[in-house]
Amino acid sequence: MQYPFARNLCLVFSFISAVYANTEKTIFIAPPAIAIPSFQSSLENLRLVTLSPGRQASFRTELSVAFPSKQIPRGHEHWYMLDKLTEGQRHEVRICWAATQPTEFWLDTYSVSELLETPSLISSLAEYSGTNKGTDRLEREYQSGEESVRATSKLFLRVSAAADFYTTNATLMHNPPDVVVDIILDPFALNLIPESLLPVGLYIVVVFIAAWFVSGVIYQWLYAIAKTELEKPHKD
Repeated sequence: MQYPFARNLCLVFSFISAVYANTEKTIFIAPPAIAIPSFQSSLENLRLVTLSPGRQASFRTELSVAFPSKQIPRGHEHWYMLDKLTEGQRHEVRICWAATQPTEFWLDTYSVSELLETPSLISSLAEYSGTNKGTDRLEREYQSGEESVRATSKLFLRVSAAADFYTTNATLMHNPPDVVVDIILDPFALNLIPESLLPVGLYIVVVFIAAWFVSGVIYQWLYAIAKTELEKPHKD
């Protein structure tokens, strides 16, 4: 006996599981704007990918990962620049990746002063800059250096990526594959909710209001039917 409905339902759920993704995020408040021409020149030499609200708010790339060790407890570190932020506004940076690539991520943001006052951060940033060739076409589109002197609110973003799986395949254990990720910068509307969630929130409100009125109409209709049945004369 065949069950086409059940078979189709299983097929739908198989597609859902294929596109399911994990998410890690950090929330921060944008610092005051700064303008340091000499420091900006150094930033351009670092060739960091820059995310900013608007057209350059999201970025897809592949991140190298490593298994945790004493030398690198959080795997490989990758650096990005968050620029043109709105001073005093709450923002969210999240990273999304496929569940088929088990990885653990940590996201940390640092102001310019925090970076300059911490030698370990400067060393990590310099090491990443030395190995970052920036050959990807999308990465080139997101390079900083458009407005070298204008005062903007900016932060450094450090993404740590550690492989989180075990396999008997020795090659994969020594060289875990790169992970495809989406890095998204999302400002908060009125410092309450990420702007990307506003359409979803509006949709929920509209559905709630519509359901409220529709349920009222259905209730009145059912009540009228029940009342009519009760008022009908019954034959003994």
